[in-house]
Amino acid sequence: MSIERVRASLGGISGIHVTPYQADGSLNEALLAKLVRRQADAGIHNIVSGGNTGEFFSLAFDEVVRLHAVAFAAMEGSKSVRTAAVGRSLREALATAKLAISAGAEALMSHHPLDPFAAPQAQADYFIAIAEESAVPVVAYLRSDAIPVGEVVRIARHPNIAGIKFATPNLMHLAECIRATTDCAAVWVCGLAEGWAPAFYAAGAKGFTSGLVNVVPERSLAIWAALEAGRYHEARTLIALVAPFEAMRTKFNNGANVTVVKEAMALSGWDVGPVRLPGLPNLSGGDREELGRILASIGHPMENVHAAE
Repeated sequence: MSIERVRASLGGISGIHVTPYQADGSLNEALLAKLVRRQADAGIHNIVSGGNTGEFFSLAFDEVVRLHAVAFAAMEGSKSVRTAAVGRSLREALATAKLAISAGAEALMSHHPLDPFAAPQAQADYFIAIAEESAVPVVAYLRSDAIPVGEVVRIARHPNIAGIKFATPNLMHLAECIRATTDCAAVWVCGLAEGWAPAFYAAGAKGFTSGLVNVVPERSLAIWAALEAGRYHEARTLIALVAPFEAMRTKFNNGANVTVVKEAMALSGWDVGPVRLPGLPNLSGGDREELGRILASIGHPMENVHAAE
């Protein structure tokens, strides 16, 4: 897997699949394989196993290892890039990475270090340490704009950093980082899903991450195609239709983020199980009814676009 192919996939959609559980709370491997294959068959460019939508921080080490192995086996023969999310302690991240690569990972996505006492320059060192040790390209996942531009530049300039998934709404900081890395090959990716993608594209980022692909991958692909073609009115119209879904995910200080995706999948016939604590396990009855109305309004990815023009 060349770093150029990984970067090309980052310019598309990075789909973060959920982690399905059985009734006893263990991984539902059969269902996991089916839902990952569904994203691959839909044409999602980069499939990330163990992202935040996959409840990475609620999974034990051995569960993450198994999650990667099952997901990558399900993607065999597809064109989607197989990306393994790693994180937590540096030692655990490197151990997870080694096993994921053995299982078929073609790239790594390094979660932002969440230690409350992490120094900005040391956070940059964390990403660089993983890139140094990894046998495959690495995507750095930035969830804080506390890392100054100079340190972000250090990350972007590492030869094994394929891209930076920027997941804060500080567009001025993003713009400064992009201006400071015009000599770098690293790709800047919108890490805040479909709703923020047009603004990120305007700032110089490419592609976006998505949890919506678990529910209606066709919608996400239609938004991506419109942005790539510069059809911003069409992209905004499509995004407006899914905006209530994304807004519901932000409830309870983003505590319902994964819950809404999983509940939407359940309403669509995918029994993926509840979200683990400390996420919100289930929606209330009223919120579930509202979610059902939102899903009904989304419909086919292209049905309402031209009528709104």
